[in-house]
Amino acid sequence: MTETGSEQNNTLFRDINADDDDPEVTQIESLCLNCHEQGMTRLFLTRIPFFREVIVSSFSCDQCGSNNSELQSAGRIQDKAVKYTVKVITPQDLNRQVVQTDSATISIPELEFESPPNKGVMTTVEGMINRAVEGLNQDQVLRRIQHPDDAAQIDKFVEKLTELKTLKSPFHLVLDDPSGNSFIENPFAPKLDPETKVVHYKRSKEQNEALCIQESEEKQTEPEPEFNAKDEVLQFQSNCPGCTAPSSCKMKLVDIPHFKEIVLMATSCDACGLRDSEVKGGAGIEPQGRRISLKMTDVSDLTRDVLKSDMCSVEIPELDFSTGMTSTTGKFTTVEGLIDDIITELKKANPFFLGDSGQEDKLYKMSEFCDKLEKIKSGETLDVHVILDDPTGNSYLQNVYAPDSDTKTLDISFYRMCMCQILAQEHSLFLFKECVCTSPNP
Repeated sequence: MTETGSEQNNTLFRDINADDDDPEVTQIESLCLNCHEQGMTRLFLTRIPFFREVIVSSFSCDQCGSNNSELQSAGRIQDKAVKYTVKVITPQDLNRQVVQTDSATISIPELEFESPPNKGVMTTVEGMINRAVEGLNQDQVLRRIQHPDDAAQIDKFVEKLTELKTLKSPFHLVLDDPSGNSFIENPFAPKLDPETKVVHYKRSKEQNEALCIQESEEKQTEPEPEFNAKDEVLQFQSNCPGCTAPSSCKMKLVDIPHFKEIVLMATSCDACGLRDSEVKGGAGIEPQGRRISLKMTDVSDLTRDVLKSDMCSVEIPELDFSTGMTSTTGKFTTVEGLIDDIITELKKANPFFLGDSGQEDKLYKMSEFCDKLEKIKSGETLDVHVILDDPTGNSYLQNVYAPDSDTKTLDISFYRMCMCQILAQEHSLFLFKECVCTSPNP
């Protein structure tokens, strides 16, 4: 070309124009892979309207008649991947131009059909359907002999694909390209296309690897985000407490509003079906113990959340009842659930009272006491106190009026732990009511 040529002739990537007498098609002799004779490859560099530059190549062999065409993007891989979803309703939609690169996939959700990445091509929506039909029919002759059942199913599916072109019912064509260089024509351009949805999204690590893209050194040397235990569920292997089979235990750090952080632990055993949960204090032992007294005056009090640590004792003065500090594990439940755990624990810890070997008077007393707890749990009996006495200060009872004080039913008092309680906590000793040390204790 000369410097006096037109701007159109000096442009490397030229617009497609029917009036252009010199499209500048480059011809290169190439080896035909079918007959191994010399064929001809033609390259045409063009610009797709409202899209970007592409290279269209075609090969033909005069010796054996073999021919094929291919399209490659002439631009760089885009910063984000792209996904086109077109609703095909009219014959004009079948004529939409489609640019599919060698990294793009085509799918039709109505038929649950997906075509994996193939060589790039520039065609139409109808051409994409024809291309899928040709691919499925490629080995049908041999398949009908070796696998007739599979061939029959493919023939039925090909009929469904072919029927799409009749437009008896609308369907969607989805073009997903991690390189961001595929394209479906917008016949309303530069206006928005009401039947097309375009989504640009960030590529995954696997997609970058498939495109041979390496993250920049700046991204590789970026410091990893700080570990936040509140956003993670940790899992480790342990043995089932019921059958000792290998099982898994999950832990999660939870922040209770108006209280503190706790650690929830859940154990699940696939061998015996055991499901167990436990609560641990997430902030250590408090400087002072905690005593919480709730007077139940309404059935709604049974729904209050309760956090009971493994060193907390439960008292019900009206029944002259008190549990030992280490009688049950830590629990995060409700008042109703806490009473139900007490009933279950009483029956579990005293099996001889409830069996055939139990003495009649002891059996009657235990059954009568459990009946009283059942009435409290169901809300039939009210005006009783439920007291949580925790020397570690890690137990909690929900204040339904928070952040206001719960002056009607909740009475919280703090006290300093005595030496007996500290030693009992450290060595998991059972505490009797009598305190033998001389430090202050209420």
